[in-house]
Amino acid sequence: MVGNHSGVIKFYIEGFSGSPEFRHTLFAIFFFSFFVTIMGNMIIIVIVCADHRLHSHMYFFLGHLSFLDILITSTIIPPMLGGLLMSELLTMSFSDCITQLFLYLSFGTTEFILVGAMAVDRYVAVCNPLRYNIIMNNQVCISVVIMAWLLGFLIEIWPVYATFQLPFCKSTFVNHFFCERGLLLKLSCEDTTFLEFILFLMAVVILFGSLLPTLISYTYIISTILKISSASGQRKAFSTCASHFTFVIIGYGTCLFLYVKPKQTQAAEYNRIVSLMISVVTPFLTPFIFTLRNDKVKEVLRDGMKHCYHLFKGQV
Repeated sequence: MVGNHSGVIKFYIEGFSGSPEFRHTLFAIFFFSFFVTIMGNMIIIVIVCADHRLHSHMYFFLGHLSFLDILITSTIIPPMLGGLLMSELLTMSFSDCITQLFLYLSFGTTEFILVGAMAVDRYVAVCNPLRYNIIMNNQVCISVVIMAWLLGFLIEIWPVYATFQLPFCKSTFVNHFFCERGLLLKLSCEDTTFLEFILFLMAVVILFGSLLPTLISYTYIISTILKISSASGQRKAFSTCASHFTFVIIGYGTCLFLYVKPKQTQAAEYNRIVSLMISVVTPFLTPFIFTLRNDKVKEVLRDGMKHCYHLFKGQV
């Protein structure tokens, strides 16, 4: 039996098996996606801070969303890349595993709270534009963001604590590319049925607690847009929400498959694929979703590229 002695237990992260050539190919793919994710989200943060045209509440939320995507990928991908280059299994200490799981879940929870707040912001902007600056003033937006960060971290303290209080008597080999909670529960020799049920209820509250205001907001938004007589007016109104709505579908869709289920300890391959969608694919797509589908962001990026080109040309 492997007791929970934090200085003794080490977790062996199995990652991706295969030939060295296959692992090096995966390394190149994941490194590229990690680089694009960091650079793309950093560009969004920089232009939101630097350009006055993006100094609005929607882009204030977007800046925090991009920052969270950077943190989520930075928590998961670098150790995974290191494991792909190693000939033996990636080893993580007890404290490292706790830290990785806690940060991953906390950043994810914060992101969902923020996505729900962004939906309400779009509802007020489209359905009540004359009172938008009164309802969504600076103080309200700052308070919402602070609350999102605080709740995201506070909510995940007990689930992570409860997970690592379990005795890991079966093995410490984690068939995943990071310390995934469902597979950690599977390693325990205790009956985790009750804990899994509590975690299921918490996942329902977190995801549907932020999804419900999102669905209600978009129901009113779509109803309001359809009442606009001109096609150009409808297109303009929808363009302010299209990128956020796309992100909602991708983000919630993957997390509902992974976390909203009574049994947390399902097949490792299923966990691995859905986790890749959450920690790699979604953050990778975020910069493209919020730039290619947002006219104002595209305009700012075009102007920025022109400015950089003229500066470079002038120096040459």
